[in-house]
Amino acid sequence: MKKIKPWLSAMRLRTLPLSVSGIILGTCFAYFNGHFSWWVLVLAILTTMSLQILSNLANDYGDGVKGTDNDERVGPERAIQSGAITPDQMLDAIKFNIVVVIILTLALIWAAFGPNEFLLLLLFVTLGGMSVYAALNYTMGDSPYGYKALGDVFVFIFFGLISTIGSYLLYTKSIDHVAILPAIALGFLSVGVLNLNNMRDIQSDTNSGKITIAVKLGLKKAKSYHNLLILGAMLLSIVFSILYYIEPYNFLYLLSFIPFVIHLIKINKAKEPSDFDSQLKVLALSTFLFSILLGIGYILY
Repeated sequence: MKKIKPWLSAMRLRTLPLSVSGIILGTCFAYFNGHFSWWVLVLAILTTMSLQILSNLANDYGDGVKGTDNDERVGPERAIQSGAITPDQMLDAIKFNIVVVIILTLALIWAAFGPNEFLLLLLFVTLGGMSVYAALNYTMGDSPYGYKALGDVFVFIFFGLISTIGSYLLYTKSIDHVAILPAIALGFLSVGVLNLNNMRDIQSDTNSGKITIAVKLGLKKAKSYHNLLILGAMLLSIVFSILYYIEPYNFLYLLSFIPFVIHLIKINKAKEPSDFDSQLKVLALSTFLFSILLGIGYILY
């Protein structure tokens, strides 16, 4: 058990609900339009979770070997930082995880398209490669994009647009405007989770040379940016439900606004890094709830 615990910690399993939020949304909208496959759903969830775990391991490795994870950092102690896992062991785990991602991605693509949709098959092979690149290069390598204030852009694209619209495409083999506004809203909320993490680490990141949007803006403006992300997602979802209104169930997701509003109140009062850290799980789970309620609201009839 002592050997397993550091690995479970490094995988950061608490991040997995957020990673599958887009899959849930895309699946629900595809189901609403008459398209569904259990094989695609299960493989899409497994592929997304394996990519998230790959990203978490790579982040632990990248920040660990660069010295960004140090005693100044607030939050759960990282595996390499604590010495529980060596950099070589982590690198081996990353390589193994890449193989798992490749196998799951190919299985997902085959389940969705078979041999008859070559262009879509090629598209998703490319997206799979891009996803692995994004997972690895957030903190790893000589020029990680997470150290250049580009993490927000990548999170918006992969956790919002590609996750939601891509999963819809897996089922329907087409792109529909119905998935666009929810994808953008989910992207904003996912960036909010990253920004919350970066506001927590603003001092330690500054000292170690890691440039994030929060570091560039400073804490006060980073809070304003955070408000825009969360309120923007809430506004977009309301606009979406008005434009695509069918029945009252479509507004079921409004229940998730309660924890969002409470979260914003606490963040605007936050002063210490620990204040931000305590809200990470809250925002991630609230976003997961938002996705479930928004998706279910369109298949209950």
